[in-house]
Amino acid sequence: MPSWIPRLDVATARFSDAAYLWLLAVPGLLVVLWGWRVWRRRRDVKHFLRGRIVPVRERFSLMGDLGFWFFAVLACALLVVALARPQAVVSAVRQGSVDLVILQDASASMYVADVPPDRWRRSVRFVRMLAESLRWQGDRAALALFAQLAAPQVRLTKDPNSLFFFVDHLSEKSPFPLENAPTWDTNMEEGIRWGLRLIEKDEELFGKSGNPKAFVVISDGQSWSGKVAEALQSARQRNIPVHVVGIGTTVGGMIPEPMGADGVRPPPVVRSVLDRSSLVQLAVAGGGEYFEIGVEPDRVVAFRIIDRLRRQNNLTAPVETLEELYPRFLMAAAVVLGLGLLFVRKPLELVWHGLGAGVAGAVLLSLLA
Repeated sequence: MPSWIPRLDVATARFSDAAYLWLLAVPGLLVVLWGWRVWRRRRDVKHFLRGRIVPVRERFSLMGDLGFWFFAVLACALLVVALARPQAVVSAVRQGSVDLVILQDASASMYVADVPPDRWRRSVRFVRMLAESLRWQGDRAALALFAQLAAPQVRLTKDPNSLFFFVDHLSEKSPFPLENAPTWDTNMEEGIRWGLRLIEKDEELFGKSGNPKAFVVISDGQSWSGKVAEALQSARQRNIPVHVVGIGTTVGGMIPEPMGADGVRPPPVVRSVLDRSSLVQLAVAGGGEYFEIGVEPDRVVAFRIIDRLRRQNNLTAPVETLEELYPRFLMAAAVVLGLGLLFVRKPLELVWHGLGAGVAGAVLLSLLA
């Protein structure tokens, strides 16, 4: 059996409301009565066949409609067991969760439209795909933007809705306007430093997490500043690899100029191209990998990043939990009652039994919801 399939320890089974188990005497008596009725039916069939002469051999089912009542009694027994609230220890080896810190370049070069619709909106689409590729069952993600200064958006969170809210809010336009001078600088050191601060703040509030961590830097590599090597060294010391995702083309495009005081945007004069070699060096120095948007489907790139990070935490100790088993018995009762309908022959009875089973199923689904 694969290690990820939960294993039930039968030896630990118990009932939290065992007082209800005495009700099993009722379906027990009904089974005895059912057996007596089956014996009576078989005896009557034999007498009938001996006293009746027809040109063809007649065939009678073993139980007739009594087959339905056997399954109905069995379903009642399962309901009684569910009422007694059975519990047992369930152990499973869970795949490790991950902490992903996304560092998104928001400098002026991200306004270039060499990647449709432009670098900013295309990279935000990738961020959303990266977030959708997480399982969000213990996984956490954080988001920070950087140009000359960094602007954290979401702390490490297990709630995907929080991250998607900010991603959707940023999907059309960068919050760093071209009219601001700091937008025209790409301070990679500041971005990584703020990523480390997000992790440190999370540890300060909630304690150290066993999840492996990684930075995902999305940038075109244009006009770096800051002491990037020192920031990378700090990340390496904490065993946090830095994966780099390039955005843009080697042909590049013109960076729009800020709006003038007269409300007119002057012609662009600065060309921005993808600085692939610098980004590759950054990934190598950060102990991560280099990817490029547009070379492979976004989902493939996202899965490769997450899979590499998840493999760092592949060996996880089995987790044991005390699990309530009554939903399984309720489901088994519904299935058994449905099987009993196969023995009903009269259309009117089939309709009534079908309606009863449908009502029981609706009640069961409302209890399990």
